[in-house]
Amino acid sequence: MLFAVIALVVLALLVLVHRWLWVRLVRDTTRPGAAARRIGTALAFTLPLLSLAALTSGRAGAPFWLQQSVAWPGYMWLAVLLYLSLAMLVAEPVRAFLLRRTPTGIAGHVQPRGRSRRGGSPQRSEGEGPGAEHPGLPGSGGGGRAGGGPAPQGAPATDPATLAPPTQAPAGAPPATQAPGTPAQASAAAPAAQAPAAAAEPAEAPAEAPGGATRRQFVARAVGGAAALAATGTVATGTYGVLRGPRVKRVRVPLAKLPRAAHGFRIAVVSDIHLGPILGRAHTTRIVETVNRTQPDLIAIVGDLVDGSVQDLGSAAEPLRRLSARHGSYFVTGNHEYFSGAQQWIDHVRELGLTPLENARRALPYFDLAGVNDVQGETEGHGPDFTAALGDRDPARAAVLMAHQPVVIHDAVRHGVDLQLSGHTHGGQLWPGNYLAELANPTVAGLERYGDTQLYVSRGAGAWGPPVRVGAPSDITVVELASYQA
Repeated sequence: MLFAVIALVVLALLVLVHRWLWVRLVRDTTRPGAAARRIGTALAFTLPLLSLAALTSGRAGAPFWLQQSVAWPGYMWLAVLLYLSLAMLVAEPVRAFLLRRTPTGIAGHVQPRGRSRRGGSPQRSEGEGPGAEHPGLPGSGGGGRAGGGPAPQGAPATDPATLAPPTQAPAGAPPATQAPGTPAQASAAAPAAQAPAAAAEPAEAPAEAPGGATRRQFVARAVGGAAALAATGTVATGTYGVLRGPRVKRVRVPLAKLPRAAHGFRIAVVSDIHLGPILGRAHTTRIVETVNRTQPDLIAIVGDLVDGSVQDLGSAAEPLRRLSARHGSYFVTGNHEYFSGAQQWIDHVRELGLTPLENARRALPYFDLAGVNDVQGETEGHGPDFTAALGDRDPARAAVLMAHQPVVIHDAVRHGVDLQLSGHTHGGQLWPGNYLAELANPTVAGLERYGDTQLYVSRGAGAWGPPVRVGAPSDITVVELASYQA
């Protein structure tokens, strides 16, 4: 029930965010009926549907080709959506400031000619009144108005630029005889004199920015364009960081019980590779080559190797056969293995030459190496069992524990573990996700001490969902053990 409520809240939030972005980036920047507005509106509906398909197609058992088809656009839009929303939040006060700084007569329309600066009725030249177009015509002022009286107060002013030409008298008719300077001549002469000025400055003309847009559209396009550029640039940089492969990070960890002969022992910690519809065989190859170049004594893969079945991703995992370490390569499950069929992957990595540690321990020459199942395995009755992995060991020997999630550190402390190696957090992967990760994990990334136990959390070698990392670069960590006796 709680999960359903959270899902509905998240869905409603996404709808509101997409609506807001459509208003700011599509409606405010385009004209009604324009092709750009139609395209933007179509994308506002299509992209979130692709994201939903990318998130659900794998667990729904969709064909792998379909998962791959929706993964790139769907997941990438999620990353763009995050940073576009953040950029637009920053841009909102800028947009409001620019529009507030725009004079009223520029933001929408130019003030009509002849209107008093004090906000009064339109100014008129002497002899000019409402309807004072031509003498003798219906509705005209001066001698042509019935009764010769002035126009009623509040009658609309007529723009001289729109006056019709004088009516031509019939051929042969005698010319009208009026003394010069009569009101009729004055009212007829005034429009003629003001016609050039009216043509040069049309009344009620909308202010236009470059490209024919109104000032408001121009500001919306400038602000929205800058936000979109910042978001896409951030995502592009983060994508390059993932696709180029993880960098090597080196950490020195002293252990009180480690013998002098083990001083300098190197463990390559690899977590969260996340093979799936986006990251495939080429990604695995880059990781294997990077690990082998470090010449480790032992390789520890601490969960979330895959997002999919052996049938779909078996070939992507094949390069793991080439991992090389003097004391072997070991594997423990992560939560995503239980979303993908954990037992089939445990069997498959064993075929690839890795040793799965399912709540088990191996006595190495200088210390004990133990591994526990991920806590997600509890849903299948195969959760972590610290007693099975560590219960009967020699406490005088140093113990290194492989456990996918950092949250089990308190169990490790109770069982006298000297060093726990974990992943799971991705270091937050997408800033500001690190702040959310801190709410659910004791350590998000790096080395920390809990009592007599040290915990090291890797940011991971891949990425879940969008193949993007911002503020949390991927890594393969070489943990170098140090002896106090050396």
